[in-house]
Amino acid sequence: MSGGNSAVELARAFVHDVVRPTIREWERGAVYPRTAVRNTGLTGLFAPAEDGGLDLALPQAVAVFEELGRGDAALAFSMSMHNAVTAAVTRSGDHAVHTRWAKPLVAGDALGGFSLTEQHAGSDASAITTLATPRDGQWTLRGRKAWVTLGGEADLFLVFAKTSEDPGHASIAMFAVEASSPGVSFGAPYSKAASHFLPITDMELRDAPGLMLVQPGQGLRTGLAAIDVARFDIAAIANGLHAEALDVATRYAMERSVFGKPVLQHQGIAWALADCATELEAARGLTRRAAEAIGSADGSVAVAHAKRFGPDAALRAAVQCSETLGAYGWLHDYPLARFIALAKMLQVVDGTAEVQRIVIARDLVRRASAQAER
Repeated sequence: MSGGNSAVELARAFVHDVVRPTIREWERGAVYPRTAVRNTGLTGLFAPAEDGGLDLALPQAVAVFEELGRGDAALAFSMSMHNAVTAAVTRSGDHAVHTRWAKPLVAGDALGGFSLTEQHAGSDASAITTLATPRDGQWTLRGRKAWVTLGGEADLFLVFAKTSEDPGHASIAMFAVEASSPGVSFGAPYSKAASHFLPITDMELRDAPGLMLVQPGQGLRTGLAAIDVARFDIAAIANGLHAEALDVATRYAMERSVFGKPVLQHQGIAWALADCATELEAARGLTRRAAEAIGSADGSVAVAHAKRFGPDAALRAAVQCSETLGAYGWLHDYPLARFIALAKMLQVVDGTAEVQRIVIARDLVRRASAQAER
C-alpha cells in the first residue's frame, strides 16, 4: 500500500474509531485531544521519511484531509497546521531546530503552531508590528499575536516578525519560538460557536527568545506559501464535511418515509440533495487542481478558487442536509448543526471568501493586461 493510501486508511479509521464516538466528550471537556492526535500516525504527513514522516506530495494529501473533515473540521484544521509546522521544521536546514524538534513533531509527541496574524493585520500580513531585535547573539521578539490556533497547547510556534520598524514586508522573517520560553504567554481561549476543545488565543511576546529560520525579505513569501498550503487543506476538509453531511442526509431520507414513500423519493428533497452532490464534485475538482498547481505560477489562484468555493458549498450543503432531516437536523444526535458552525469557520480561517476574490480578480486584471499588450 502506498504512503498516500496508507494515510487515507489511517485517517478513515481515526474518524470512525475515535472522533465520532468521542467528539461530544471533547466538546464538553473543552480540552484538546492531544493523546488521540498523537496516536493517529498522521502527524508527519509531509515530513521526510528519514525523520519518520510519510513524505506525501500535496495531491496525495487531498483524500487524507477530506477523510479528517468528515469527523470534525476544526480538529482537522489543527492537524493541518501541525503538519505545516512539522514540514517546515524538518526541511528548514537549521541543525539545532531539526535535532531538537523534528522527531517529536513527526511522532506527535510535540505539537506545532503557526503565528502570523495580529489584531490589526489579518488579510494584510505586511502590516504586522511584532518586532525581533538582536541581543547578545540571539533574537528576542516583542509583540502580540492574534488567532493563534493551539495557543497554550502547542510546544513550538513558527512566528513571523519584523526586524525593522519600517513599514512594508521587506524585514519580515520567520522564527522558531518555544512555548515554554520566558516571555511567551497566551490569553484565554476565544469563545467560539463550535469546537470548544480547540484553543484559539492571543499570544504575548515580551522579549521572548526566537531562532531565525527564514531571513528578512523572505519571511512574507514563506508565510504566504504556507497559507496557500493551509487554504488547500481547508478546501479538502470542507469537502469532507460536505460529503459527510450529504451521506447523513441521504441515509436519513431513504430510511424515513412520509406520505407513503421514502423522503428521498420526493422530488423537492431529491433535487436539492442532487445539487449538493454536484457542488461537491465541483469542489473536489477545484481542490485537486489546487494540489497540483501549488508552487507554480498559477498556484495561488488555483488555491483561491478552491478555498473560495469549497467552504461556501459545504455551508450550503450542511444547511440543506439539516433541513432534509427536519427538526431532527437541529439535534446533536446528528452532526449537521455542528457542521453548519464548522463550515462558517472554514469560510473565514486563513483568508475569507472576499480575500480569495481579491486574489482571483487580480489574476483577471493581470491576464487582461497581458492580452492588451499583445
